[in-house]
Amino acid sequence: MTRTTKRRATAGLAGVAALALTLAACGGADDLGGGGGGGGGGGGAAGGPECEPFEEYGTFDGEEVTLFTSIREVEADQLQDTFAQFSECTGITVTHNGSGDFEQQVVVQAESGNAPDLAAFPQPGLLQRMVADGHIVEAPAEVEANVDEGWTEDWKTYGTVDGAFYAAPLMSNVKSFVWYSPTAFDENGYEVPETWDDMMALTEQIAADHGSETVKPWCAGIESGSATGWPATDWIEDVVLRTGGAEVYDQWVSHEIPFNDPQIVDALDTAGAILKNEDFVNGGIGDARSIATTSFNDGGLPILDGTCFLHRQASFYEAQWPEGTEVGPDGDVYAFYLPSINEGETPVLVAGEFVGAFNDEPATVAVQQFLSSAEWANTRVEIGGVISANLGVDPELASSDVLRQSIEILQDENAVARFDGSDMMPSEVGAGAFWTSMVDWVNGADSQTALDEVEAAWPAG
Repeated sequence: MTRTTKRRATAGLAGVAALALTLAACGGADDLGGGGGGGGGGGGAAGGPECEPFEEYGTFDGEEVTLFTSIREVEADQLQDTFAQFSECTGITVTHNGSGDFEQQVVVQAESGNAPDLAAFPQPGLLQRMVADGHIVEAPAEVEANVDEGWTEDWKTYGTVDGAFYAAPLMSNVKSFVWYSPTAFDENGYEVPETWDDMMALTEQIAADHGSETVKPWCAGIESGSATGWPATDWIEDVVLRTGGAEVYDQWVSHEIPFNDPQIVDALDTAGAILKNEDFVNGGIGDARSIATTSFNDGGLPILDGTCFLHRQASFYEAQWPEGTEVGPDGDVYAFYLPSINEGETPVLVAGEFVGAFNDEPATVAVQQFLSSAEWANTRVEIGGVISANLGVDPELASSDVLRQSIEILQDENAVARFDGSDMMPSEVGAGAFWTSMVDWVNGADSQTALDEVEAAWPAG
C-alpha cells in the first residue's frame, strides 16, 4: 500500500487524532467581515504580505472543513502544521481525523451519510469504488489546473475515473528501498549491493558472520491494524517488477493475466527466499512467522541495536526512526535502492494519496485546491519526513538524502516507475484478499495456495 500508504496507518487499533486549527485573523477579530464564501467572499482573515499567496482561496468566516486520512501520530501533527498560515489567512478551520481503519471507515461514513468533506485515498482502486457508488464529486477546475501544471500525466490518471478527474495527488513515496546501518556495514566490511545476486550473497554472508536466534540479516513487520498485510504486498510488487518486468507487472495489476499466474508464483517464491527463511529473518524480533505480528512501524528498528542489518521499506519509513536518529550515508541509518534482478533495468515502485471531495462547498474547494498546490507540497516537504511528486517541489527542501533522492527519482521522466499494484486493484482485492493472503503466506501457506486465494476473490466482469 501507499502512506499506504499505504502511506499507511500505523499499528494497532484505529486512533483518532482530531486536529482542529482555528486561528485568529491576521488583522485581529475587529477586521473580520460577515458571511463566508469562496472566491473572495465575506471576511475571514485580514490581508498582509504573509497572506498574499493565499488570496486566491478567498476568505471565510469561521468555516470548518473536515479531512479524513490514514495518517496518524507524528505525521498527523506535521500535516496539521501545513495549514497554519492557510487557516490564518483564509479563516478556515481544518479538522483532521486520522484512522488506522481508514479503508473501512471511509466507506462506512459515506454510506451512513456522515462523510467528511475531504478524504485522502491511498488506493486509486478504493477511490474508483467511491466514485462508482456516487460519493465523490468531480474535482473543480482550479484543482485540475494545479494538477495539469504540477504532475505528470500518469499521476493525474490515478485520480481519474472513466475519463473524469476526481482527485489530486497529495504526498508520494518511493518504495524500492532497503534500510541499513552505514556504521554496521563499515565495521563489518560490507558493501551496498548493486545487483540482486549481490544482495543475496550479502544476506548469506551476514547470516554466516552473525546468525543466531536473535541476530539475522533481515527484519520485517506487516502488522497494521485492519490493514495488516500491506507491507508484504509491497515486497511482492517490487519483486514482480524485477522478475517479470513492467509489462508483466501491468498485465498482473489489470488482471490481463491471472493473479496466480506462474510468473507471479515465481516472484512470490523469490521474496520467500528471504521472508520465509529462518536463517534470514526476523532479526531482533523472533522467527519468520513473527513478521505477521510485528508492527510495520517497528519492523526495521532492530537495525539500531545491531540485531538486524537489512529492512525493505519505503522512503516514508524515515518518519518511524526514533527522535535523534541520524539519517544519512554516514549516519545511524540510511537506505539503498532495492537492486534489480536483470542487468540494465532500474524499476521503481511508487505510491501516494489522492484527495477526493464529498461535496463542492466553497470552503471544501478552497482546501482541496490548496492541497493540490506546489505551495502546500513545498510546505509539507520542508517540515520533513515525506516527499511529493509535484514537479514544483524543490528537492533541496527534503529533510534527508534519502528523501531528496526520492524526489529526484519521482521527477525523472525517464524513470521506469509503476504505482503500487495493490492500490490500483479493485479494493476487495488490493485492500482485502491480497493483504490477508500475504498473512496466510507468512504463517506457512505455500505461494501457489496464497495466490489462488486472491485469484478467487477477484471480482467477475
